[in-house]
Amino acid sequence: MLYFAKTPYIIKRLFPNLTWDIATKKKVIYLTFDDGPTPKITNWVLSELKKYDAKATFFCIGKNVIAYPHIFKAILKNGNTVGNHTHNHLNGWHKSSKIYLENISKAQQKIDTETKNQELEPKNIFRPPYGKIKNSTAKKLLEKGYKIIMWDVLSGDFDQSITKERCLKNVINNTSEGSIIVFHDSVKASKNLKFVLPKTLDYFSKKGYIFKSL
Repeated sequence: MLYFAKTPYIIKRLFPNLTWDIATKKKVIYLTFDDGPTPKITNWVLSELKKYDAKATFFCIGKNVIAYPHIFKAILKNGNTVGNHTHNHLNGWHKSSKIYLENISKAQQKIDTETKNQELEPKNIFRPPYGKIKNSTAKKLLEKGYKIIMWDVLSGDFDQSITKERCLKNVINNTSEGSIIVFHDSVKASKNLKFVLPKTLDYFSKKGYIFKSL
């Protein structure tokens, strides 16, 4: 499985309309979690974040929001931000813009409803599953007022071929001020995540960093 733990500068320059990190000199890190909400895993993540008064951004799959509304509500009640990750975890390179945008809209309708039920204002932020989205689709999404959130650091927690120690190094060695880090609150990623997240929170907290949502 080929991927960059640290997004190369050239890629960020090639796609400047996408958000890769947050420009800041302050000790702030942006943790993000894809593919939830998921029973047990998402609740565990929320519990770990609470220990450090950390806030994060959860890019939720629409069908999971429908299946687990109580977990979605818990994400919001803990002061975190929620973003759109399509309704069915679609690969944007394999779908037409029409189908892809309709799938995003379907997820957004549910996310907006549940967010407003908590008397909160929804945010139009989106992360493409697998990081794959056509330029033409991205342009249309930006025109609709969305911010497309990519990442600066990819933990690799989803990668079953790496050790949990390697996963931790991916994060520790590549994170700096303003980094957006990708984790997954999914069963597949849980083995690595349950090792890496507590250590990441502890390591950077001791260095004076705080964790904010987008």
